[in-house]
Amino acid sequence: MLLKALIFDVDGTLADTERDGHRLAFNRAFAEAGLDWDWNEGLYGKLLGVTGGKERMFHYVANYRPDYVKPADFESLVTRLHAAKTRHYTELLDRGVIPLRPGVRRLLDEARSAGIRLAIATTTTPANVTALLRNSVSPDAESWFEVIGAGDVVAAKKPAPDIYHYVLERLDLPPSQCMAFEDSENGLRSAQSAGLKTVITINDYTRTHDFHGAAIVLDQLGEPGMACRVLSGPRLNGAEMLDLPLIRRLLSEP
Repeated sequence: MLLKALIFDVDGTLADTERDGHRLAFNRAFAEAGLDWDWNEGLYGKLLGVTGGKERMFHYVANYRPDYVKPADFESLVTRLHAAKTRHYTELLDRGVIPLRPGVRRLLDEARSAGIRLAIATTTTPANVTALLRNSVSPDAESWFEVIGAGDVVAAKKPAPDIYHYVLERLDLPPSQCMAFEDSENGLRSAQSAGLKTVITINDYTRTHDFHGAAIVLDQLGEPGMACRVLSGPRLNGAEMLDLPLIRRLLSEP
């Protein structure tokens, strides 16, 4: 099958943004607003089962803070908190504390050199995507991606397939000519429901997720001298990295 495009999730896939990025930014926004909410690493791992930052806050209050008395403008408060969180997250990125995961820049460069189109499908906000790309990839990295599907451009977030349908429609490509890259079970289900084969690179928060049906599950994409490890799926036959020939092979397998 002809490979035409790579479609990437962002948080946890392009970079390990969750634990030391988004989580810290949420906590700083809460403290700034005078709230006693604090999301430690364990709790945040549970909250990641809910996609979308605003949705995560609603879920937290409903399920973990029965003592919290919601103000009349609670929905507006959550919107303001989310905006403050995005500001704090961008500041963390500006300081260069969130690098790309191994193999990501290598694969992006390889795809661009080969004329493979790039796209993003994520539930994080466009501002977060922009900040990560500019600070961790390249100042002009936004222009590398033909389509950036992010935030609230679709109503239903992952594991619903809507964001992938949005991206595929704008690429004007069938799913059979694209490979998705995700790090979580919700992301995998979203891509699968849109008909996409999916590469999974796990992280500390998602290593116990159910990745049944993924094209391959790896610990990371691999670099020269830093071989990736296959956790589930076909062997790499001695290869250190997931590169375009291997992606084409995965796409062609039944």
